[in-house]
Amino acid sequence: MKDKEIHAAKKKSFLKLPRYSGDKKAFIEFVSSNLIYPEEALKNGIEGIVYSEYEVDHLGKISDIKIKKGVGYGCDEEAIRIISLMVYEPVRNRGLRIKSKMKTRILFKLPIPMIEDSVNSVNLNYTITKKKDQEKDANQSYNYTINLG
Repeated sequence: MKDKEIHAAKKKSFLKLPRYSGDKKAFIEFVSSNLIYPEEALKNGIEGIVYSEYEVDHLGKISDIKIKKGVGYGCDEEAIRIISLMVYEPVRNRGLRIKSKMKTRILFKLPIPMIEDSVNSVNLNYTITKKKDQEKDANQSYNYTINLG
C-alpha cells in the first residue's frame, strides 16, 4: 500500500509549462517598473488587485488576455497592457505545440504622496525689544530661518 502512495506522489509530468523569464522577484520588479498608474484611478483614490487569465503558446507568446476580476478606473486596461509586455521562455514538448492557461494578479496601490518643497522650509521671524534700563541698545531685532529637509 505504501509503495503505491509513494509512486503516486512521484508522478511525473511530461509536459513542460511555459515560465516567465526569471523568478517571482523578477516578475514583481517587471510589473512595478512598467506599471503606469491610471490617471482616473489616481483622481478617485482607487486601489485593488486585478485578476487576469491568459494563454501562453509554445513560443512564449501571450494571447487571449481576459480580466477575471477587475478594479475599473483604467486599472483593468493597464493590467492588460502589462501582461501583453511580458515574455515567457519557449517550451519544447517533444514536438507538441500546446497553449497553457496562466493566471496573474496585479496589485494597484496608490503611490505615497510627495511633500512639496514649500512645506519643507519654515521661516520664523521675531523681534526682541529690550527696555532702556536693561542695556544700551534699546531696540534689537533678530531674524531666523529654519529649513527642514
